[in-house]
Amino acid sequence: MEQNFPGGKILRLKVGDITREPADAIVNAANSALAGGGGVDGAIHRAGGPSIMRELDQIRGKSGGCPTGSAVVTAAGLLPARFVFHAVGPVYRGGKHGEPELLASCYRTCLQLAEEQGIATIAFPSISTGIYGYPIREAARIALAEVTRHLNAQAGMLQQVTFVLFSEPDYRVYASCLEREPA
Repeated sequence: MEQNFPGGKILRLKVGDITREPADAIVNAANSALAGGGGVDGAIHRAGGPSIMRELDQIRGKSGGCPTGSAVVTAAGLLPARFVFHAVGPVYRGGKHGEPELLASCYRTCLQLAEEQGIATIAFPSISTGIYGYPIREAARIALAEVTRHLNAQAGMLQQVTFVLFSEPDYRVYASCLEREPA
């Protein structure tokens, strides 16, 4: 599924493997310790090689990690991307502990980093909907709202945002949300 925006900008949804996505940057659903993990995080580290973790070790040495709702940038190692944005989404605890704002902040931070790095294409997973337990429909609405707002409002370099979703059911949820709340 694809949606067009002013200035030729595009939002795409697809099922696939984010580690194979030919984007300028891919987003990693990281943990606050930036220590690697399972799911998207584990896949990115396996496919990207050890250089990504070495950069994260340096970042951790300086800052101690990355706060929830924020992100840090590394090179992409062996991945087809140039950069990996390691975004720390919230663990879902019922939605009453600031989770919606923290999740929205992840997307806003990555979109801002994309503009700062001067990139044209970025690929996102569905942040926080795996082991962190965020209900996918709520997470999809937040993610799509932030990306739509950015593509409608910004005159920056970013031209294409792709959500690379893990499964067909996840894709259907995102597509349903995008159809209900178009740009």
